[in-house]
Amino acid sequence: MSTPFPAAVDGSETGLDPGAPLAALSAFYRAFNGRDIEAMARNWHDDDDASMSNPLGGIARGWPAILAVYRRIFEGEARVRVAFHDYTLHRAGEVFYAVGRERGTLERAGLRLEPAIRTSRLFRRVDGAWRQVHHHGSFDDPALLAAYREAVR
Repeated sequence: MSTPFPAAVDGSETGLDPGAPLAALSAFYRAFNGRDIEAMARNWHDDDDASMSNPLGGIARGWPAILAVYRRIFEGEARVRVAFHDYTLHRAGEVFYAVGRERGTLERAGLRLEPAIRTSRLFRRVDGAWRQVHHHGSFDDPALLAAYREAVR
């Protein structure tokens, strides 16, 4: 059994080995929290095998469908920031996966929510770099999920 990492990841980490799994995970959160669609595109593998099961987008298959979900979040009025915590990293050759929780804030026109999401992310080495190929996120609280969906519409 892996011991959870003690520090949360939000993309502000420095001094990481660029080839390490933790650097790829941090790059994802830096892109997400910075609403940087180009950095997000560099983090994800851009092929038809990529998939995302996200509370906002259902199941998105292939980079174009995943990109559409991120565009909706980044271009919307709601400002969402998250950090990954209580997580473990697991590596098997050219694949690694991260399993943990996201917590954060969503703010929009005076509304403030604090999403809590069970999260897993899977990365694969592609042309020498870690690229995300799968994400799954689930809310524990159905009422919070409904409020979150409404806020990012």
